[in-house]
Amino acid sequence: MPEPTPANPETLAQIRLLPQSDNPLIICDVDEVILHMISHLEDYLHERGLMFLKHEYRLTGNIGSKESRETLAAEDVRRHLMTFFDDVTHRQDMVPGADTALNQLARDWDIVLLTNLPGGHNKPTREKLLSELGISFPVLTNSGPKGGAVAALAAGRPSPVVFIDDSPTNHRSVQATLPSTVQIQFIADARFRSATQPEGHIDLLTGDWQETTSFIDAIL
Repeated sequence: MPEPTPANPETLAQIRLLPQSDNPLIICDVDEVILHMISHLEDYLHERGLMFLKHEYRLTGNIGSKESRETLAAEDVRRHLMTFFDDVTHRQDMVPGADTALNQLARDWDIVLLTNLPGGHNKPTREKLLSELGISFPVLTNSGPKGGAVAALAAGRPSPVVFIDDSPTNHRSVQATLPSTVQIQFIADARFRSATQPEGHIDLLTGDWQETTSFIDAIL
């Protein structure tokens, strides 16, 4: 089990600007949960002669040449990821049903979108796209594991707190920092979802917003 993760100062500053509330809270990721990411990243890689080597939840060591299958160095992966987000943030496709589900859940829950977004300059673009898709909730940017940010968002809130994210690393971080959180691992891409073995702290593994809504409705 990883050690509890503190929230980074930039994320804490954004959290302090949120209004106080006693409502139950949903903390929801964006990439591969609300907006498709894997399919867009796969297109980006293919255009450059690259590919995912396996349908595994990691980037470094899992992106390589389509011809040689030689893996990219970590520095090259980071560089491509920055370029990818600059290219795609304004045009990502929505995961079907995300808008309807989140707006329905917002009748009973506060919703905050917590996204690890390389390059803070992309935040306004992401907020604009989400708003155009009918998803107008606070967007907080984070870097690294999300446990500390989730704990800070949950501080002073009544239970339950629901965390929706695709990343196993983020879910482990939340489990280490705030184990009372209800954890939903949402992976829109069926290939990556079927290759994911949910860990014991995962309450639901899904790629379907209707299933997610039904599961959360049953909590209250």
